[in-house]
Amino acid sequence: MARKIAIYTRISRDDEGDGLGVARQREDCERLADLRGWRVAKIYEDNDVSAYKRNVRRPEFELMLSDLDAGLVDGVIAYDLDRLARQPRDLERLIDIYDQRSRLVFATVTNDVNLSTADGRTMARVMVAFANKSSHDTSRRIKRKHLELAQQGKPNGGPAPYGWQKDGKTVDPEAARHIREAQKQILAGVRIGTIRTRWQEAGLGHPREGTKRMAHHHLEHILTNPRLCGYRTYRGEILHDDEGQPVIGEWETINTVEEWEAVCAAVAERKRKAPGQSIARKYLLSGIARCGLCHNKIRGQVNRKWKPGSKAAKFTYQCSKVNGGCGKVGRVGEPIDEFIIDLVLQEQRREAAAADIPVEARWPKEAELADTESEIAKLIKAKKAGRLSVSTLLQLLPDLERKRDELKLERARFRKEARRAESVGADIGQNFEDLPIERQQAIILHSLSAVLIHPAGRGARKFDPDLIEPVWRE
Repeated sequence: MARKIAIYTRISRDDEGDGLGVARQREDCERLADLRGWRVAKIYEDNDVSAYKRNVRRPEFELMLSDLDAGLVDGVIAYDLDRLARQPRDLERLIDIYDQRSRLVFATVTNDVNLSTADGRTMARVMVAFANKSSHDTSRRIKRKHLELAQQGKPNGGPAPYGWQKDGKTVDPEAARHIREAQKQILAGVRIGTIRTRWQEAGLGHPREGTKRMAHHHLEHILTNPRLCGYRTYRGEILHDDEGQPVIGEWETINTVEEWEAVCAAVAERKRKAPGQSIARKYLLSGIARCGLCHNKIRGQVNRKWKPGSKAAKFTYQCSKVNGGCGKVGRVGEPIDEFIIDLVLQEQRREAAAADIPVEARWPKEAELADTESEIAKLIKAKKAGRLSVSTLLQLLPDLERKRDELKLERARFRKEARRAESVGADIGQNFEDLPIERQQAIILHSLSAVLIHPAGRGARKFDPDLIEPVWRE
């Protein structure tokens, strides 16, 4: 009875995506199986998958080991031993199975290694060790090359990020427009999750065709990528030159440094306020409205009796004992929202019409930051010229670097608030109902710090605006 054999094929990189590399391996392995009189039971194929990288899982390799251990196949054929393993630990897992099942067979197209014998296993270990060293040497050369390219401000040669055309240097106008619009929404208070939903529906931002869902962190990276303002990164960090200045890449930019810093600050601020928590809201005044009796925050809640076409209220603002309130104030939500929206928009339009003096957009500590960066550059230059010792440099540098980083963070917050104010001002001229809930709330909070809702008494009553007290910002 012919043995049931597994064929394993693998190639590290399939740039064309046509699988021709593994197809050639499969043909040669099938030819060898015919010569040995073995029957091919299953073909396990890991295309475009590395066997050297420790954090990469090869699903077909794992399945093959499982089937081999379970006795579903009687041996393995591979084109070469390094197709199976480039990490000694993977080879040892395979050898353990051959130790347990002495009748298993093994063959490769390029050489004759028998894992069933001690000599064959020793030879296999030596071959995998040399293959591992070869991969390590190649990896080291590639990393050094990528670092050199990064220091020169050149792209890394991979697929162009979203926002640029295939050459990685020329901006894609349509993609850049979507990025800028999403950044404006973030500055106006819109959650990344809300933007992600819209991008998914429109099919935007996907690095590969056929991708249906976009991860939250992927969209966050697109909108906060240092590449947007021209900064070159290496292993996720902004690369600096010998004078401590960011390396500028050889590509067109989508943002200015000021715009990019403002967006990064807005994203970081939201993470600090609610780390790992969802801050999505369904109702306009949730978190803004307060009970007129106990002053506890009031949140909107759906009216379960409401149905389309019915006269019942769709939702209410209710002071809840569960949230620490008195539970004595509850009002229909829609008329309160309409009243506050109309009140705030009228006030903001009056302010916009009366304002004839432009707001100072320059950060007041710009000169202080420039002086600090200049001091750092002078110290580094003095060290290179031999006028300053390493110990002295390490004593003076940390305090200056800490001051520089604090000033940069302060500047980013300043620019974020300036951009947010511009974004809110631009929203006033749009249809309020068409804006996301986060942007609507940003407009409300631009003028109001809270809305006090006073009790209306028992029984059905008409809406009384005197019982809704807006608390204006000074």
